Amino acid sequence: HRRENKQKKNTMSRWSHVTEAPADPILGVSVAFKADPSTDKVNLGIGAYRDENGKPWVLGCVKEADKMIDAELQAGKIDLEYLPVQGYQPFLDLTSEVILGKDSKALKEKRVAVVQSLSGTGALRVAAEFLKIYAPETVVYCSDPTWGNHFTIFGKAGLETRKYRYLTKKMTLDIEGLLEDLKAAPEGATFVLHTVAHNPSGVDPTQEEWKRIAEVCVAKKAICIFDTAYQGYATGNLDKDAWSVRYFADELGLEIMVTQSYSKNFGLYGERIGALNIVVKDASLVLKIRSQLNGIIRPMISNPQLHGARLVATVLNDPKLCKQWNEELKIMSDRIVAMRTQLRDALVKISCPTPSPVFPDWNHVVDQIGMFAFTGLEAKHVDILCTKHHIYCTKNGRFSMAGVNPSNVEKIAAAMKDALDTAGPSA
Repeated sequence: HRRENKQKKNTMSRWSHVTEAPADPILGVSVAFKADPSTDKVNLGIGAYRDENGKPWVLGCVKEADKMIDAELQAGKIDLEYLPVQGYQPFLDLTSEVILGKDSKALKEKRVAVVQSLSGTGALRVAAEFLKIYAPETVVYCSDPTWGNHFTIFGKAGLETRKYRYLTKKMTLDIEGLLEDLKAAPEGATFVLHTVAHNPSGVDPTQEEWKRIAEVCVAKKAICIFDTAYQGYATGNLDKDAWSVRYFADELGLEIMVTQSYSKNFGLYGERIGALNIVVKDASLVLKIRSQLNGIIRPMISNPQLHGARLVATVLNDPKLCKQWNEELKIMSDRIVAMRTQLRDALVKISCPTPSPVFPDWNHVVDQIGMFAFTGLEAKHVDILCTKHHIYCTKNGRFSMAGVNPSNVEKIAAAMKDALDTAGPSA
C-alpha cells in the first residue's frame, strides 16, 4: 500500500497545480476562425492587412529589398552574425527620422536614445522596465478603451495602472473627460498616448485637442509614451500621421518616449521589427540611457532580429524603394477608407438599425481612422455574428477593416442587421 502511494506521488507532476490560461481576446479570434470548417467564414479579428481578395500582401518594396539583401548574402558581402544589443545600426540611423522627421531638432542635436525592439510590443515592454527602474512610483494611465495588451505590459513590470476616459457613447472623443482624468493624475504620472489611429476606436484627437492634452502633460510633469503602430497606414502620409509626436518633441521641446512598429506599415508582421526612442533635453544623457536600455534588453532577448531590420533599412536607404513604400502605404490606406464607406453604405441600403439610440446613423464607421472600426456592437451581437454567420471579431465589436472586401461587405452588413434585429440594441 505504501509502495503504491509512493508510486502515485512519483507519477504526479510538480506542475499539476498549473491551470490553463484564458485565450488571448485578440489572438483567440484567429484560433477560433481557423478551427471553423466553414468555407464562407470572415476574419475581422486580428489587425493584419488583406488585399481586395482577402489575401495577405507582401509589399513590392519589401520583395525588392529582400532580393538585394539575398544577392549581398550570396556574394559574401554580408553575414548572419549576432547584432549588437541595441540593434542593427543602419536601421537605428533611420528609424527615428521616420517618426520624428528629417528636420527634427532633437535628432540634429543628438538628443534621441534609440534601440531596436521586438516590434511595438517589445518597445513598450522595454519602456515599462525602464520606468520600473528609474521612475518606480509613476502611475501609468492608458485610455479606456485601449489595445488589450497595454495594461498587461505595464502591469507585468510591476507598475500601477489606471484608466483615463476616451470615448463618448456616440463613439466620439470625450476630450473633456480625458482632460479631467489626466488633470486628476498625480504629478509625474505616465500617460500612454496613441500617436495616430487609436486602437481599438479609430478616434483621434484633432490638432487643437492634442495641444490641450499637451498643456496638461506639461502641467503634470508627465512621462509621455507615444505608441506608434500605424504611422503612414492611417492616412497614407507618414508626416501627417506623426504630427502629435513632432508637436510634443519639437514644438514644445518635451522629453518623450516613442515606440514604433513596422508590422502594419511595412507588412512585416512575422519579422517583429520596431524601436524605442527616448527624446531627452540633454544630449549627454543619450549614451547613458541607451546603455541602461541595453541592460534591460540583454537578459530579455540577448539581441534583436536581423533580417527584418535589414529589410526596413534597405527600403529607407534607397530613394526608389522609399518612394515605392510611400505609394504602397497610400494603397493600403485608401483601400481601408473605401471599405469603411462601402460598409456604411451597405448598412444604410438594408436599413440596418444602429447599435443603440445614441447613434443617429452609421457615420461613425467612416469618421474613424486606421485599421479598426469600433462598431458599437456588443458581445451578444458578436456571438451571433460568429456562431450563425461565421464572422469573427473581438467581443467589444471591433472590426479589422482590412478583413472587409467587395466580395464580403454585403454579407457582413446583412449579418450585422440580423444580430441587431435578433439581440436588440446595445445597452
